[in-house]
Amino acid sequence: MAYPGLATLYVVAITFAGVLIGNTVSSTLMRYIPLLGTQPQAQRFMFELGLNVIGGLLGFLVGLYSFNKIVRVTGQMESVPLLDKIAAVLGVVIGLGVAMLATVPFASLEGIGVPIRIVAALLGVLLGVAFTMSAKQQLATVFPWLSQSGLARSSSLVPPGSKLLDTNIIIDGRVADICRTGFISGPTFIPGFVLQELQTIADSAVPVKRARGRRGLEILNQLKTEITPPVTVLNEYGEGDSSDDAVDLRLVKLAQRLNATVVTNDYSVNEIAKLHEVSVLNVNELSNSLKPVFLPGEELTVTAVKEGKEPGQGVAYLDDGTMVVVEHASRHVGQLIPVVVTSVLQTRAGKMIFADLKPEGDGNSR
Repeated sequence: MAYPGLATLYVVAITFAGVLIGNTVSSTLMRYIPLLGTQPQAQRFMFELGLNVIGGLLGFLVGLYSFNKIVRVTGQMESVPLLDKIAAVLGVVIGLGVAMLATVPFASLEGIGVPIRIVAALLGVLLGVAFTMSAKQQLATVFPWLSQSGLARSSSLVPPGSKLLDTNIIIDGRVADICRTGFISGPTFIPGFVLQELQTIADSAVPVKRARGRRGLEILNQLKTEITPPVTVLNEYGEGDSSDDAVDLRLVKLAQRLNATVVTNDYSVNEIAKLHEVSVLNVNELSNSLKPVFLPGEELTVTAVKEGKEPGQGVAYLDDGTMVVVEHASRHVGQLIPVVVTSVLQTRAGKMIFADLKPEGDGNSR
């Protein structure tokens, strides 16, 4: 659990609040239910103690469960646009003020006045936030500087030529090593909606997706703490951004507006960026370009690991993962064999090398 000292203080406070609520409930029940009020003092004490304990236990459980949720929501707040934050604050203030004024006549009711005002305050806040969030565009029309401030902050924060990371490249993990080597230079940013998608994946009920999301969050933490200059979360996107668009399209449009470069390993993002004439750094293309070049006639030694699709073929792999298909090598599976390259096929997934067994008696090999 993050922030252990703060977590302990929070859980203790919620537990104490639960005890107070339990005590209030027991006092109210004793006051308004005559049968309870006429019980012997020992039984009334046990009844009150029991409700206090129940309230404390419930508060303890709520505190344990809610702390991590609050920390996560707080982290997600970084990705919320400025206009949404202001609208939410206004909604809280308006809803709370209206609720308190509307429940003034109930304040003098002993026992039930405070609970009524608490419930009214909660409902008022919810309704107030819902109202202001639905009317935020009208709010931006009345106060134009609210919508323009996000664009100004983004433009000044992101210089031309900066890098924007997408979700897949963060989960992939290789970008951290590439940044450490200095091949990706200059300011690097992660849009808030990409971070939000990453957190959604990390909260998935599907174990594989959840593991991928958590790996992405670990890589993101490395990018923010171990890389110089550190990767920064971009909170404001400016006008023209729409949450109705897919994350990939929003990323490309943002890069186009900011004159930035998208860093990805996703083929679809690569193609969308090309359509919008946005610069792209594709890690898969970088990886393929760094693989060694073999020409027909060159010799190498490989280990056949399995049979190929065609009869008699054997399949081997180089250290970088390049597949080598060797004719007449099926009987040599599990053996180290010398081969001669016959052709090289370049595909979207990478290179495939085709080879024949080296004739016996030729001692030259690579």
